[in-house]
Amino acid sequence: MSGSKTNNKNKTREVSIPPNFIRQIINDDMKTGKFDGRVVTRFPPEPNGYLHIGHAKSICLNFGLSSEFNGICHLRFDDTNPEKEDVEYVESIKEDVRWLGFDWQEHLYYTSDYFERLYDYAVTLIKLGKAYVDSLTPDEIREYRGTLTEPGKNSPFRNRSIEENLNLFQKMKNGEMEEGACILRAKIDMAASNIIMRDPALYRILKQEHHRTHDAWCIYPMYDFAHCLSDSIEGITHSNCTLEFKNNRELYDWILNTLNVYHPQQIEFARLNLSYTVLSKRKLIELVDGNHVTGWDDPRMPTISGLRRRGYTPDAIRTFCERIGVAKRDSMVDIALLEHCIREGLNKKAQRVMGVLRPLRVVIENYPKGQSEILSAINNPEDKAMGTREIPFSRVLYIEQDDFMEDPPKKFFRLAPGREVRLRYAYFITCTDVIKDEQGKISELRCTYDPETKGGDAPDGRKVKSTLHWVSADHAIDAQVRLFENLFTMENPGAEDDFKTCINENSRKVLTGCKIEPELLNAAPGFRCQFERLGYFCVDRKDSTPGHLVFNRIVTLRDMWARIKKLQAQSKKSGKK
Repeated sequence: MSGSKTNNKNKTREVSIPPNFIRQIINDDMKTGKFDGRVVTRFPPEPNGYLHIGHAKSICLNFGLSSEFNGICHLRFDDTNPEKEDVEYVESIKEDVRWLGFDWQEHLYYTSDYFERLYDYAVTLIKLGKAYVDSLTPDEIREYRGTLTEPGKNSPFRNRSIEENLNLFQKMKNGEMEEGACILRAKIDMAASNIIMRDPALYRILKQEHHRTHDAWCIYPMYDFAHCLSDSIEGITHSNCTLEFKNNRELYDWILNTLNVYHPQQIEFARLNLSYTVLSKRKLIELVDGNHVTGWDDPRMPTISGLRRRGYTPDAIRTFCERIGVAKRDSMVDIALLEHCIREGLNKKAQRVMGVLRPLRVVIENYPKGQSEILSAINNPEDKAMGTREIPFSRVLYIEQDDFMEDPPKKFFRLAPGREVRLRYAYFITCTDVIKDEQGKISELRCTYDPETKGGDAPDGRKVKSTLHWVSADHAIDAQVRLFENLFTMENPGAEDDFKTCINENSRKVLTGCKIEPELLNAAPGFRCQFERLGYFCVDRKDSTPGHLVFNRIVTLRDMWARIKKLQAQSKKSGKK
């Protein structure tokens, strides 16, 4: 699939979809009959934090491929580390996957479901002489491992007999040994060029309560041991993982081959790196625990719950994940592309309304006192089926403070003393006087209106250079509005010695006393709209209550990605000439 057609204002254009090499691998496997024509993928999160936009890429990939090839995708929690796992994370992951539009149906699994079988597999390795209990301390194990240029050394406990290893492993299971006293290691090659293959750990002692098995176990399998065997147990065909596991594939294969069990195919792809963002779960935890954000669902966070709360749509995230493609090499994706995808979707679906974030009072002196009228406004010019709405107009209005300048520069075309502008859906007005408070700050404008320009057109054909949004003071509702910018000031904060030094102190601004048209009085949490000229906004799901509206700005109207692509196209065209 090289591209798809979309319709925009009756014009058909091609949208390029990057190639997906994993799709091609599966296509080839289907032709050769590998895995008997089955396609079984899995999304295997560790329940030790909330999912982020990088996980969304994996979710879309694995569920998308299984759907495309009439296969199955499992949701499996790799819950092998009770120190960091929590039921809260399990439930949040389920919610995020469902919100993105995917359903695992009856295929919900936990690695903890297989603890007994994994233990038996470990015993089998011991009996095969391929695993041993090591009593070195963690520091000694690191010392014996060697370096990239120097081979490791065999542990003095490496040649324990099979009987002794079985006895010690049983004692580990029975809780007769303290944490750190020993571990179970694979017996492979301490001189292997791939350090991962230098007798990796398979089991460690952890006397921690597990969120599902409680205190039934005090030893837990290491991720690399549990992951490949869980894939095998579930009959996974294509085990897709990110590039950091490329070196681990040799261990993945060794474990399955040594045990002579069903063998899925591990395939590595590039993880998502997003500009002005960190996608390390460890770093995200630091942000939450350090109170640099208000929680996992802070609208500035790249977590799926944070994006959902900010107002992002699942459609936009799925579109983004498809457009960035599936590559074999890591690269940095411009966050402008993600923002472009949300704008593109909301432009077609979001209702237009008018809101004034920093109100400036305007009195229309020649409009009758006590009078008001109802004007008609278009809900969405991209979709006529969305119809129109009624907005009230009266003598006293609010406009944006930024839309007036007492002494404007040459290219400022908005309202100024003696200048005429258009009010959206209403009339032409002219500023006649400026009222200031005792501190000299502008507090009010006095204007006149032309009753012949209702709807924004002048019968004599005169033109104005600016159209302003506004709300009627008598009918406006108050709201709090939160404006968000990138959480970090550096394009790649994760590359800094301390990523927290790059935190943008102005990433969140809270505006109170904002004025919104009455259409939104009963807007439900999660409602998305466009404040004309200002951007796309969403009613906050957490803090907004009846009588106390709180809006999050999802994204501004300025589309940097579209501008970048336009400049690139112009440059390419110019180069051809």
